[in-house]
Amino acid sequence: MRTIDDNSFASSLSEMEDEELTQLRAALDSELRKRELGASVGEVAERLAISFFNETPGLPNLTKASAGTAYVDALSRRGERYSIKGIHRGHKTGTVYPDSGDEKRQLFEYLLVVKLNDEWTLESIHEFDWPTFVRCRKWDGHMSAWYIGIAKKTMAKARQIF
Repeated sequence: MRTIDDNSFASSLSEMEDEELTQLRAALDSELRKRELGASVGEVAERLAISFFNETPGLPNLTKASAGTAYVDALSRRGERYSIKGIHRGHKTGTVYPDSGDEKRQLFEYLLVVKLNDEWTLESIHEFDWPTFVRCRKWDGHMSAWYIGIAKKTMAKARQIF
């Protein structure tokens, strides 16, 4: 895999005209779509978390859940369901919507909170089992859904994987 020298790459980007940067962004988006690689924080976090789990001895191997699978982003070989929430610069995860028919229904076994640094590589992975998620979750009234705040006190209740 090729790596990018941060200084030379950043320098060449800073020398580009605004229109050139826009064209570069469009070309990158097009190539990512062709390869079926999402570029949102959530999509990158999912990909990195699944890769990390699969490459780390002692952690379960994960498979990306089928598109449209409710509440779940990955599955272990033992059938455990994982919801994965990525954070880049925010202070809380994306939302977890309750089941409309049963608000107390367990939606997954584990929630992974995947924090990305400014280079969009792994900064940390925290694992909340369902009971810990229920204790730590907060209600977002605007979204009518749950989220996890990433305060140190909350993150300390989770298992730090990375």
